[in-house]
Amino acid sequence: MSATTPIGAWNTRRTYAIISHPDAGKTTLTENILFAAGSIRLAGQVRARGENRRTRSDWMKIEQDRGISVSASVMTYEYKGLTFNLLDTPGHEDFSEDTYRTLTAADSAIMVLDAARGVEPRTLKLVEVCRLRDIPILTFINKLDREALAPEALLDDIQDKLALDTAPMQWPAASGQRFAGVMDLAKDKFVPFKPEEGEMASGAPVGADQLEGLLTPDVYGELTEGVEMARELCPPFKKQSYEEGHLTPVYFGSALKRFGITELLDALADVAPGPQPESAIIKKADREILPDGKDVSGFVFKVQANMDPNHRDRVAFLRLASGKFKRGMKLKTHKGKSITVSSPIMFFAQDREIADEAFAGDVIGIPNHGLLRVGDSLSESGEIVFAGIPNFAPEILRRARLADPLKAKHLKKALESLAEEGVTQLFRPVIGGDFVVGAVGQLQIEVMAERVSAEYGLDVTFEPAPYETARWLSGSDKDIDAFADRHKSAMAEDIDGDPVFLAKSAWEVGYSEEKWPDLKFLRAKERNQ
Repeated sequence: MSATTPIGAWNTRRTYAIISHPDAGKTTLTENILFAAGSIRLAGQVRARGENRRTRSDWMKIEQDRGISVSASVMTYEYKGLTFNLLDTPGHEDFSEDTYRTLTAADSAIMVLDAARGVEPRTLKLVEVCRLRDIPILTFINKLDREALAPEALLDDIQDKLALDTAPMQWPAASGQRFAGVMDLAKDKFVPFKPEEGEMASGAPVGADQLEGLLTPDVYGELTEGVEMARELCPPFKKQSYEEGHLTPVYFGSALKRFGITELLDALADVAPGPQPESAIIKKADREILPDGKDVSGFVFKVQANMDPNHRDRVAFLRLASGKFKRGMKLKTHKGKSITVSSPIMFFAQDREIADEAFAGDVIGIPNHGLLRVGDSLSESGEIVFAGIPNFAPEILRRARLADPLKAKHLKKALESLAEEGVTQLFRPVIGGDFVVGAVGQLQIEVMAERVSAEYGLDVTFEPAPYETARWLSGSDKDIDAFADRHKSAMAEDIDGDPVFLAKSAWEVGYSEEKWPDLKFLRAKERNQ
């Protein structure tokens, strides 16, 4: 950073996501990162009881009841002169679309692994998404205070399953009841595990020459051998390889015991990249939007309604890609609609503060009444269109049935609102009055039912629909009209009014593709493009 760069400029921003398989400890890590950074006074454990101990980033009632994350939260904190925007993604696989959308707003990621399990299927899918976006990954191997796989086996697992080189920055001294701490390989200092010593379980670092008297002979022998092997056989950390997505630095600890958290924070401050150029289209030409550009611009990657149950609010999460944003600015959508951003919000889970200014890399909330949707591009000129955020073909389709038919308008509003947030997808059949909702997994349907009941006071049954999957149609108007005329009972429109084919089976999709070669039956569609 040059001496002329003002503090608070775009290059002091670090926006990152945390990804993991369910139950690897992501939410606990998120909580304790905020605690260690001084952002909260009391970190809430998922298993704790009482409203004052609820996990801070899991603010939705269903999340608190089940101890799982089903919504992406955004939390801003400051550490070592940098402003961090932490994007907490849903851990449950049924919410992979929400996670994908959140990763479009991240410049780097922390991958959390359970030390007893290594790389699990959900982690594999999330790393594939990071790879598509060229997002560098820092690894935190969690739960060392429980019995774990050998560190070399965990590193091999990452290399074999994820095709990532591993550069261990630390080496653990045993695990479970024998876990004694970690050796910092660069500083040649040992950080003892002291779970009995107050808020953070890290003792004062000691030199390598003092270890023999500190550790039991068996743990000392294992650690010495492991450190020697790591230094001889593992590649050294190279920032360029990390930023290019070829190598991941690896840290060890216990989120629950708050061990290794400070070292992880320091690593983020040292190596996590700042805002990156974003692909966009300006006047039908491909462009890269640079973070130091003058035109304020950004894209909506999430919409959340009713974060505060006492107010019918609706907030669009805007990831700023360029420029210096100031409160009261007028921005335009890529569709030409203008909006004055008079009350921009910075987030701390469900807590908020008004933002007077923000820079590229920041995430701000824009309260609105349905004007902004996921995938919208905003800029001062209104000419920038960022690469679209996709909807994926649903794997579960359900028909919405109201107990009270007189509340049909209320149901329409509720389902449209949830679809615009990206909780589920909504299809309006051409024939018949019942809405059809689509989801990746069953939990999405359950969350939708919970929210329709709690936030809109509606008694709705989501029963199996006579369809198995959906495909968006692409082709000439003539061909689409001809297909729709032949398949009226299977045709619907999505929330954008685009034609959708509701198929009874994958075989029917394949058969239709053969019979209508000039049409494309799409598994994914860019939102609002």
